[in-house]
Amino acid sequence: MASKAARLGEEVWKSRVEKINAEVVTLTYGTIVAQLCRDLLQPHSATKTDYAAVNAELERMGYNIGLRLIEDFLAKASTGTCQNFRDTAELVSKVGFKMFLNVTPAVTQWSGDGKAFTLVFEENPLAEFVELPDDGRAQEELWYSNILCGILRGALEMVQMQVDVRFTSDVLRGNDTTEMRVTLLRFLEDELPPDDD
Repeated sequence: MASKAARLGEEVWKSRVEKINAEVVTLTYGTIVAQLCRDLLQPHSATKTDYAAVNAELERMGYNIGLRLIEDFLAKASTGTCQNFRDTAELVSKVGFKMFLNVTPAVTQWSGDGKAFTLVFEENPLAEFVELPDDGRAQEELWYSNILCGILRGALEMVQMQVDVRFTSDVLRGNDTTEMRVTLLRFLEDELPPDDD
């Protein structure tokens, strides 16, 4: 599955997606994060950023993007159905991230029950040219690329998987690597709306 997914990711990236300048994406995203840091202040403070609120807003924005991005992924990638969560991890890594960001994070650290894995990023295009604010708190509290967690959560929810996605390390925070942990909480079943009697 891994080599097939890698070939598919390369094919989709080369022939089926429109490309835009990576620097434009990076700078635009940086502007969004900077604006959130200015707008979301701690209660009773006129100057201290509430980084937990920034993280939550980035994740929420990403979730809404993921709900819609999955349609583009499924239409262009033509991957078929995944047999298990391991197949899903390979497609996310080798096709999804390749297709939209031209990166292929490594899938590592599977849990014993096969319901959690870690994505290790050698490079993160959203974090190019970025320095976190030097306020003594940003490097400990801000997950700069948290929009990616939301995108992945929203996209997987649309294909019937409820997941928890969070960064566990980030080179912007002084860690050696940038890593994202993905945990399968449960498979969702199609639910009919309640009957109006």
